[in-house]
Amino acid sequence: MFVKVCGLSTPESVREAVDAGADAVGFVLTASPREVTPDQARLLLPLVPGSVKAVAVFRHETAADAVAAARAAGLTWVQLHGRRTADDVKTVHDAGMRLIRAVTMSASQDEFGDLGEEILLIDAAVPGSGESWDYSSVRAKGLDGREWLLAGGLEPANVAVAAAAAGAWGVDVSSGVESSRGVKDLAKVRAFVESAKAARV
Repeated sequence: MFVKVCGLSTPESVREAVDAGADAVGFVLTASPREVTPDQARLLLPLVPGSVKAVAVFRHETAADAVAAARAAGLTWVQLHGRRTADDVKTVHDAGMRLIRAVTMSASQDEFGDLGEEILLIDAAVPGSGESWDYSSVRAKGLDGREWLLAGGLEPANVAVAAAAAGAWGVDVSSGVESSRGVKDLAKVRAFVESAKAARV
């Protein structure tokens, strides 16, 4: 099970996610309670070993602006939310970067198609709500054989069951491992990664 812990902003949270066995960590470079600047992300990057993907996360920015900010942060993985096109994917790839493209369960069916991104992320219909949802409904999207992450409402107590219900290749968490909005709970981070890694999908 591939595990990404998103919204990290302190050395302690980065170290805990990496030490627990996360496969990827996310730095939010867009307006959010979890936002860090490219300079802050660059300072945290040395704590991330080469075996762990360090991802720059964006919401409404253009692909070109996201690439520029990611480059300023020293990051080579970009995560783009919102409706995106094959040209957006090309913009990221032409910059020598790799892409996680995020869609919500309320997106149109064509948005679940493969645009050439490395990883697809599927979030709740209302992203950021922190509420669990019918994870098994993802199975109807026809994602067999693709690398994709389940997100939205996940926490240490439900990640194994949710991942199994969805048939997920991987999982992504942010609010589900926080003590308050934007503040990571280190024990929850470790518990989430361990629970996800133990899941049988």
